[in-house]
Amino acid sequence: MLRQYELVERVKAYDPDADEALLNRAYVYTVQKHGTQKRASGDPYFSHPVEVAGLMTDLKLDQETIMTALLHDTVEDTLATIEDIEANFGPEVARLVDGVTKLSKIEAMPEDERAAENLRKFFLAMSEDIRVLLVKLADRLHNMRTLHFIKSPEKRARIARETMDIYAPLAERVGMYEYMREMQLLAFEQVEPEAYQTITGRLEQIRKQDGGQVDAIALGIKQALAEAGLAVKVWGREKHPYSIWKKMAERHVSFEQVTDIMAFRVIVENEAECYQAMGILHTTWQCIPGKFKDYISTPKNNGYRSLHTSLIYENSMRVEVQIRTREMHRTNEFGLAAHWAYKQGDRPDGAVGWLRDLIEIVDASHDPEELLEHTRLAIYQDRIFAFTPKGALHQLPKGSTPVDFAFAVHTDLGAQTVGAKINGRHMPLRTPLENGDVVELIKGKTAEPQLSWLGFVVTGKARAAIRRAVRLKERSEVAMIGRKMFEEVASRLPAKIGKKAIREAVKRLELEDEEALMYAVGAAKLTDRDLMEALVPGSTSALPDEESWPRQEKAISVRGLTPGVAFQLAECCHPVPGDRIVGLRKMGEGVEVHSISCLTLASGIDADWLDLSWGQHSQGAVGRLRAILYDRPGTLAEMAGTFAKNVANVVTLEQTQRDTPFHTYEVDLEVQDLAHLTRIISALRASDAVAQVDRI
Repeated sequence: MLRQYELVERVKAYDPDADEALLNRAYVYTVQKHGTQKRASGDPYFSHPVEVAGLMTDLKLDQETIMTALLHDTVEDTLATIEDIEANFGPEVARLVDGVTKLSKIEAMPEDERAAENLRKFFLAMSEDIRVLLVKLADRLHNMRTLHFIKSPEKRARIARETMDIYAPLAERVGMYEYMREMQLLAFEQVEPEAYQTITGRLEQIRKQDGGQVDAIALGIKQALAEAGLAVKVWGREKHPYSIWKKMAERHVSFEQVTDIMAFRVIVENEAECYQAMGILHTTWQCIPGKFKDYISTPKNNGYRSLHTSLIYENSMRVEVQIRTREMHRTNEFGLAAHWAYKQGDRPDGAVGWLRDLIEIVDASHDPEELLEHTRLAIYQDRIFAFTPKGALHQLPKGSTPVDFAFAVHTDLGAQTVGAKINGRHMPLRTPLENGDVVELIKGKTAEPQLSWLGFVVTGKARAAIRRAVRLKERSEVAMIGRKMFEEVASRLPAKIGKKAIREAVKRLELEDEEALMYAVGAAKLTDRDLMEALVPGSTSALPDEESWPRQEKAISVRGLTPGVAFQLAECCHPVPGDRIVGLRKMGEGVEVHSISCLTLASGIDADWLDLSWGQHSQGAVGRLRAILYDRPGTLAEMAGTFAKNVANVVTLEQTQRDTPFHTYEVDLEVQDLAHLTRIISALRASDAVAQVDRI
């Protein structure tokens, strides 16, 4: 563990103007507040924030970040408050500590409680000041280094999976590859212990059998470049065990079939020498087609810049080479953190634009599971580069389509897209984009996202926006039905219903607004009685208990049953008075009443069959319809109007399929009898809004 003077000396070494007294006070404060607390390893708890602060000094970050690292657990784990931090260390440090504390609280919650709102705060805190994320990444890295001290295998596995799913990708997205690789390695050991042992064991064998081959290749590359007048630094390294395993899994190959286990880095003086060195290597050894990548002219989103190529070295050995300048190398290893060195007055803002995309994804996501899917898509995928006709560059995951491209440019543009030209040619919207494609998008003023797009889009932002638009449209359509039903219920009340009565009803029912009320009515979340009482309190007191049609036990009688025997109408065929019916009686259960044409009867159910008929005054049951409507404005409202005209109450309404130019719905209706249901079906078939309707 770093001692107090050692930490201060580290900061002063790169920032002579740092406030030594303030740094000392922060060190002493965290030691005093954490007191006798212990970590799972048995070490004093304050050793953890001190080590996190040490990681921040390696990145040469400003003194506010160092103090935040020292204090980041005090509010979470001690009696200290944000107000105490602000009083002792100033508002900027307090704001940063508060941001890290929020992330820690979310992290500590059970997985099923990490709702979208909490994750929105997570990403918002990072986007407001990226130093919050830098401290959090260092915090997670040190925790991963001591993960083996935790006794519970389940807890270790959970933390490792979370690191692999969220923190390592975030480190990659801000260009902190050193953090990313170490996190992945430590998490890989816990998540896939057998694969970890196998691959690290094979790498150890390669080291023993190497015989100086790596050094010889590095020397050969250095000599070839020196002969052309370039003074360079070259070294070789093993591929990361997790990246080897990932490549084996993705390509379905064995360890022996992974040809680029070793990679070499070439450090040159300037950008021009990068390309010069590349040319020399390509004329000295044969390059492998398709393996050349220029991340200098088109950097990655996280600022990564380098030239990558693969060569066939002597003895047919495949060798990967990365060429970069010293400045590129520092940025590539420490990413966005390299821009926060104390000397630089300007703070990078554009580099965290993707975090704001994540916040937009959180706002559009319906539940935590969907959110995690979208954020994984957004923060960790291989990239391609595509251009707008004006030359603006956009980076997208491999497999992206023009729809993904449109949503990457702007959410509204994605929603209005109806077609696309790729390199000047009209192409289907599901066409995968290639590196360097120029994409021209065709908009329609009345266009809207289609559910079918979810079958081919790959970006989290596009999937979240499409799902949100589809949900909003469905909600709007259900609300239209609700408005028709609302008018029918309101007509039965003793007073005329105005806007004021509706506002009061919304308050009484604890709903957001009038639209939410109409949706609740259309989705059958409110009974007629509840709605009437909310609109005009006391208006239902004179009504009988069953204010529409009587319920089954009072309205429906069935002949052929022993008196007192319980029965229920089958959910599979929804028989209504007027249907020919039969009863099924199972041992120890009541009688289930089916329509004689029910397909369930043909499945060989082990039950006694009873010949039944409807009682003389039976009326009121639920019939189910499948209606296919044309995809145009107003069709759902027209169907709702047909129900209202025929005095049929909607029990449930569900959209089961949405495929332009049709929408399919299943509707449960309260009807009096078969004749009533038949009239409704006939009316629907006569409607221009309905393509097809059948009874289920």
